[in-house]
Amino acid sequence: MAPAQLEAYNANNVGGDINAGLQSLTQFFTRPALRWDPYATPDPSLFICSASTPPGGGVHGLCGWHAARSALRGVLH
Repeated sequence: MAPAQLEAYNANNVGGDINAGLQSLTQFFTRPALRWDPYATPDPSLFICSASTPPGGGVHGLCGWHAARSALRGVLH
């Protein structure tokens, strides 16, 4: 698919970007929302693990590793 087709297929792929958008320094600290723990949500039993969380998309698994550590911090404290 061309970038325009990807975006038409899924509005989250702005400009055909399948990696959760711009990877800038500002986005690194404010995605998915500006909060101290980017993996936590207002519901203490839910955590985010996606390309929208630091360190961003890739095949490294670090988003999940950090989300798991965040979840464990909530359980252990």
